[in-house]
Amino acid sequence: MTDGVYVDDKRPKTKKALKEAAKEGRRIDIECTSMFGGYSGNIKDAPVGKMFTVVGPDPYSKRDWFANIIHQGNGKVQVK
Repeated sequence: MTDGVYVDDKRPKTKKALKEAAKEGRRIDIECTSMFGGYSGNIKDAPVGKMFTVVGPDPYSKRDWFANIIHQGNGKVQVK
């Protein structure tokens, strides 16, 4: 399942922009796109160790890149 992602309330245009935002500690929100439910909200509020697969820049109309985001705890977020 792939989700959408926002950085500071805007969709990142590239995976590189998402990685930089994670390194800078900016606000990253996951947008659940499944009609069966899932997690939507700030990545730092997600369970530690949970991995999310996101697509961008828009999960509905433009899927140019994919990334995995993991909440590592202690305010750390990893993007692969």
